Amino acid sequence: MSAIDDLPPLREVIRQHALSARKSLGQNFLLDLNLTARIARAAGPLEDAVIVEIGPGPGGLTRALLALGARRVIAVERDRRALAALEEISRRYPGRLEIVCADAQAFDPRPLLGGRAAKIVANLPYNIATALLIDWLSIEPWPPWYDMMVLMFQREVAERIVARENDEGYGRLAVLANWRAETKILFDISPEAFVPHPKVTSSLVRLVPRGTPQACDRRALEQVAAAAFGQRRKMLRQSLKSLAVDPAQLASAANVDATRRAETVPVGGFVAMARELINIRASKTS
Repeated sequence: MSAIDDLPPLREVIRQHALSARKSLGQNFLLDLNLTARIARAAGPLEDAVIVEIGPGPGGLTRALLALGARRVIAVERDRRALAALEEISRRYPGRLEIVCADAQAFDPRPLLGGRAAKIVANLPYNIATALLIDWLSIEPWPPWYDMMVLMFQREVAERIVARENDEGYGRLAVLANWRAETKILFDISPEAFVPHPKVTSSLVRLVPRGTPQACDRRALEQVAAAAFGQRRKMLRQSLKSLAVDPAQLASAANVDATRRAETVPVGGFVAMARELINIRASKTS
């Protein structure tokens, strides 16, 4: 019996179902149910929550979410080998676990939510973690179908998500993430907590969508950030030339000197430059 429910320990589940982690799927299983419960608690009160979980594997986090009272968990798992183990959890928590065998990058949970906001809670497969996050941050219209994300990333990626101007990890991902959400690293998890052990420390990140981000066209913001950070060692007056507009005009709109580099410009500065980019393009076509 485990620490949180009367189901078998996760090591036994993995043995029974031959669930060796596959590198090709980015799998690293968390077997400590006390730790998965800590991750579940980081998502806040769960009693009336609908959770979307990506890559549940043998179901350690799934079990913690349900044991701590989640009203409903939608578990999206691409690996068919894990489905039998998840079905055992579903029988233990009847009517509360919905198992979806699908590729998370092509899955839209909205038809299953009944108009309710969900929380995304996941130990994400490392090989698609950043791509999934960008997809979720790029949803239109905004606000999105979720009201919180609590996600596991490699520490280096987590630092890039929460970075602010002048931080080492500040770049395009940080601009998008902090424009659309409030971001915070909650705690780190040692490689020894996973099977197999990854080579790096992992971090749990919480992202809470901003109801009304600074008004801006997302695509224009992404274009400005891509141009600026694509040549991050160069000054804005050089790196922004690829946008085919006057870099000085963009920089002036953000109240920054065109001799500055991208990593010194706050998110609000990129928003201002993106607005100016739209205005310049509109004036050329009018």
